Amino acid sequence: MTEFPSQEALDAGARWIMLDNMPVADIEMVVKIRAERADASLILLEASGTVRLDSVRAIAETGVDLISVGALTHGAPALDLTMLLTTDPVPCPR
Repeated sequence: MTEFPSQEALDAGARWIMLDNMPVADIEMVVKIRAERADASLILLEASGTVRLDSVRAIAETGVDLISVGALTHGAPALDLTMLLTTDPVPCPR
């Protein structure tokens, strides 16, 4: 096993790699490893886990392609929604 499991994923031909709960320095290392590959443009790197709104900029500056920010949904209030279905015709409001 390598120091970075993401290196193993790259070597196995993965095209989308989730960098979950990684420190920014480790994310930078994976981005550099990907950049050295001939197929770099075919590989997406997504940072997730422990991503906070105050850390997004530093993570984005590493060069990852995607960032998942759980803080956007963790504090969102819930909505209790019910869908009532009927077979009766209902006029379309305009």
